[in-house]
Amino acid sequence: MALKKRELERFKRILLEEREKILNHLKDLSESAESDLETSLSGDSADLASLEISQANIHKIGNREAILLKKIEKSLQKIEDKTYGECLMCGENIGIARLEARPVAELCIDCKTEQEAKERRYSTDDKGKTLALEEMD
Repeated sequence: MALKKRELERFKRILLEEREKILNHLKDLSESAESDLETSLSGDSADLASLEISQANIHKIGNREAILLKKIEKSLQKIEDKTYGECLMCGENIGIARLEARPVAELCIDCKTEQEAKERRYSTDDKGKTLALEEMD
């Protein structure tokens, strides 16, 4: 059963709010990083090392949020296209509970479980070669 108009509106609101939070957080991170850089330029080597670690963490958080932001944009487009809530693998509807837990979900719980099981069975070595778990030590 496809999502009702009221449910789509609710998910759109949730996604828009999450997008706004992320954009504000990214702006705050950027401003904080600039401020830390300005105040630490005169510090000793320990201060500079601490700043470098902090900057790396900010970069990692920013990258994760940028990825989530793309997923949010994709979900908002799906709402406009009237395809939001359809599983990309099987085409079935994604359950409301799953969408409430993860509004950017693209797979139903069964397909996501299957995907994760495949990912656990296979991994890559340090050269990018795919290995079955049996080959890994």
